[in-house]
Amino acid sequence: MTTAANFFKIALIQHPPVFLNLKACLKKACALIEEAANEGASVIVFPETWLPGYPVWLDFAPNAGLWDHPPAKALYRILVENSMEIPSKEVQTLLDSAKKEDAYVIIGAHERFGGTLYNTMIFLDKTGQDFQIHRKLVPTYTERLIWGRGDGSTLSAIETDFGKIGGLICWEHWMPLARAAMHAKHEMLHIAQWPMVKELNLVASRQYAFEGQCFVAAVGSVLSKGEILEGFHSLKNADKKALELLEEIPGKKNDLILKGGSAVIAPNADYIVQPVYNEPIILYGEIKPEWVKEGHLFLDTDGHYSRPDVFQLQVNTQPQINVKFARPE
Repeated sequence: MTTAANFFKIALIQHPPVFLNLKACLKKACALIEEAANEGASVIVFPETWLPGYPVWLDFAPNAGLWDHPPAKALYRILVENSMEIPSKEVQTLLDSAKKEDAYVIIGAHERFGGTLYNTMIFLDKTGQDFQIHRKLVPTYTERLIWGRGDGSTLSAIETDFGKIGGLICWEHWMPLARAAMHAKHEMLHIAQWPMVKELNLVASRQYAFEGQCFVAAVGSVLSKGEILEGFHSLKNADKKALELLEEIPGKKNDLILKGGSAVIAPNADYIVQPVYNEPIILYGEIKPEWVKEGHLFLDTDGHYSRPDVFQLQVNTQPQINVKFARPE
């Protein structure tokens, strides 16, 4: 591991998942964590719902939103079967990997809670003893076909050897009050998870870095049409009706559906690591936490550049539970 007092190494995983196959995805995640740690990374970051892959059919399959459509139902069922509960043996596998490699790991996953799926970011401590989650507050557009809404109880930032690490998922970066809430947690490093990091997503990530005076790791996947179909075929006894929706996605085998674009951004909004497109790769960058202190000379939106006498934000951090069982007194 990198142990120099004034910087640490971060790794951004831009490799594709084994699409829809949770078991194979976990195995690949552990191998990538080991590879990144062997290169000296102390913080290792994966894209949005990398376990077991962003549901690209919502954006690209023409019939994804048809009511009672057998392929859509079959594909959703396969996704549910390959989503993890938290905590679970899958989370423990990731914790064991983080401990083995002495690295903090942040990874996106489909989380199954009751009968609902959530878009969840998991923060894994390097000790292997603790983790926190953040559930996406508002699924975006067609994402509402498969995910429920998170709540304020999972606006998370973890303590690390280097400072606080927090994160938001995709279009949460265009929720001004969510940004304000996270800035109040005083992040040193912010994880911005995306399916892939388009130009507008980079604008949002760079804005966040400057507004929050923190480093930002903007991370997205590379994924081809062929890898989507290969992932499906790697599943045993998968319902072939679901394949119809995936085959509707335009493109040939080698055409990229997700194109990466991962980057590391400094508190002044400059790139530490320029965006890389169209390549399955691990990107590495050096983070110097002292730069955060220097930036606060000019801007601290939760401190000297705020006006609590004019503006205040109240955040409800209570879990939103539909049914509460209470014993009578």
